[in-house]
Amino acid sequence: MLSLPEAFKNKLTELMGQDEAGAFFETYNHHKALGLRVNNLKADSDLLTTRPEFHLEPVPFCSTGFYYDNADMPGKHPFHQAGLYYIQEPSAMFVAETVDAQRGDRVLDLCAAPGGKSTQIAASLNGSGLLVSNEIFPKRAKALSENIERMGISNALVTNETPERLANYFPGYFDKILVDAPCSGEGMFRKDPEAIEYWSPEHVRECARLQAQILEQAYLMLKSEGILVYSTCTFSPEEDERMIESFLEKHPDLELLPIEKKFGIEKGRPEWTESNDPELSKTARLWPHRLHGEGHFVAKLCKHGEAPSHKEKFANSAKETMLKDFRQFEKQTLREKLNGIFFYAGSQLFLLPDGCPDFSKLKVVRAGIHLGEQKKNRFEPNHALALALPAEAFQNTLPLHIDDNQWERYLHGETLPLESGLKGWTAVTIEGFPLGWGKAAGGILKNFYPKGLRRRGLN
Repeated sequence: MLSLPEAFKNKLTELMGQDEAGAFFETYNHHKALGLRVNNLKADSDLLTTRPEFHLEPVPFCSTGFYYDNADMPGKHPFHQAGLYYIQEPSAMFVAETVDAQRGDRVLDLCAAPGGKSTQIAASLNGSGLLVSNEIFPKRAKALSENIERMGISNALVTNETPERLANYFPGYFDKILVDAPCSGEGMFRKDPEAIEYWSPEHVRECARLQAQILEQAYLMLKSEGILVYSTCTFSPEEDERMIESFLEKHPDLELLPIEKKFGIEKGRPEWTESNDPELSKTARLWPHRLHGEGHFVAKLCKHGEAPSHKEKFANSAKETMLKDFRQFEKQTLREKLNGIFFYAGSQLFLLPDGCPDFSKLKVVRAGIHLGEQKKNRFEPNHALALALPAEAFQNTLPLHIDDNQWERYLHGETLPLESGLKGWTAVTIEGFPLGWGKAAGGILKNFYPKGLRRRGLN
């Protein structure tokens, strides 16, 4: 068993009682659950479940989620680099299912890194509406941006802001907000033993103070009749039921909505609060001794009161005259013309989501699809463009297959031989799914797989 803090064990034993606490602590003798979620922006589940190299079992509370065997090593499979799935702790998948994003929604994921829940929300939006994925820490925001890119998401803004700055910018703006709050991480001890070192009763109290502040900013950004989902990966009542209890006391216009509980998901525990309000049983708890996954808490609220008014200001598109070199590249490389809001950040060109708000005063790490870079009299595509489009969108493709080693050579950055008479920018595909760019000339394919991703290739 992991060496758990005595104060943590005593606290959980007092809350749960000896018998249930014993069953709970026994889970620390078992292996953590391993999960992946199919990215249905690109593929359906049959693609993976029919392949012999994967041994998958459905996650019952997520339609696109699967448990996998440790021997499968999905992180080293080229389908991972192609963005066909996201490796994610199974219980975490339930959170975005609870958000239930619908086509056309404006959704904010306020504490989004590394991106599991954001990419799941984006799959529900299916290219429509707007997803703002925010992360306050720059390094984590970069990792979030890379995952948004890998999954081929076209309708997201990745921001690196404080909740307060966003609240000033987006009052009463969002249909749905997810606050997957920074927490004491008790539910991740089995998955991430380092979290044990940071745990202390004081750390729990510090997290609760921060969570309360973040929730207040989220409240300001929520539309009237908008939905707020709050989640943690901790068991601590101070960060869970008690947090929702005090939030509801501050905002009587909020209604706690019921969350469907099956497949071992249990109700929240009002008896762990001061009010003992039975309404708090509408929240959900995922326990490792009740289901195959780690610990999570989820609450879903609806705001019935008035929201601050938001003055709409939209991003403007670059003039068509500025797109001359891009249009030339597009004519030579793509099968159809791209339309929408084109935005230059210096020499970098982006295709923004439809109805994209003006973001000129925000720190934006990624806006829509990063199309590429305007160089002197020519346009060079970005890796993100290859991952955002299906293989059929490209005039030239180099098809690679799992049963040869060419894809490994490509992901390591090597040049590849060409038998056909390809010339110019070419999308390299694996079993029909784009992996990245190459440039064909003289019987070889020059490799444009990003250098920063190559060292994460298959060593």
